[in-house]
Amino acid sequence: MPDTTRSAGARHRSSILVTGAAGNLGREVVSRLQAHGARVRSLVRRETGPRPGVESVVGDLTDPAVVREALVGIDAVFLIWPLLDSAPAHDLVAELIAEAPRVVYLSTTAIDDEVARQSDPIAQVHAEMEALLHDAGLRPVVLRSDTLASNTRGWAPQLRAGDVVSGPDVARTAVVDERDVADATVAVLLAHHDQPDQDLYVLTGPEVLSRADQVAHLGTALRRRLRFQALPTDLARSRMLADGRPEPLVEALIAASVRRPESNCTTDHVERLTGRPAGTFARWAIDHAAEFS
Repeated sequence: MPDTTRSAGARHRSSILVTGAAGNLGREVVSRLQAHGARVRSLVRRETGPRPGVESVVGDLTDPAVVREALVGIDAVFLIWPLLDSAPAHDLVAELIAEAPRVVYLSTTAIDDEVARQSDPIAQVHAEMEALLHDAGLRPVVLRSDTLASNTRGWAPQLRAGDVVSGPDVARTAVVDERDVADATVAVLLAHHDQPDQDLYVLTGPEVLSRADQVAHLGTALRRRLRFQALPTDLARSRMLADGRPEPLVEALIAASVRRPESNCTTDHVERLTGRPAGTFARWAIDHAAEFS
């Protein structure tokens, strides 16, 4: 089992490794950790410029030497697995076992614990990663997040060009503000005890939304009449490929849009961890309206 003694003691200043630190969620987590006085180290695939107060390790999460360097002196790791294949994570897990930090893993609410095989490749790789971390004895805290509101930033080019957002339709989910996920993540990362109150949290927004609902909220925030246009699968695929997205990712996104069932699940886990209710997508749209103007 991991040695968690390094994170004991009220005066200990936690050292946290944030993977995916350059992403929408990772940036929010880093900022909040800094605000709480933690020592923060980021692991990024490419140099993005210095960030005051943040140590940076540049490299691939699948490279054991890079991971080994990044883990030196680290108390806890926020782990975002970036691949659609869990096989390369075995070397990562070996390094985690050797250094024994606390592990907080970002997963997805799309996982169905009652089935042997998940609905799509994205949910499947998250299920495999959860199993891999548990089977290794790392006792991870798993944060199953619903669809992040920040994903809608991908619509910005379309909204700058017109009033229609087109793309593959997906089942409705309780879209969650990435700022809430970041707050919940930091609460878990900075919890100084050997075993958390629970090892699985399901982080959702307060209401279940379709893509059309999200576009409508953006329209209200922008004071424009916007609409969502669902594209046939083949056309959606060809457009995503033309945009330069990797083919495996495109196929995984298409599979998710076709096979993933609707989720009507909402939880109070954001409030349990942060002390306040999860924010609405409407609020997120108002706060980020300038990005779509």
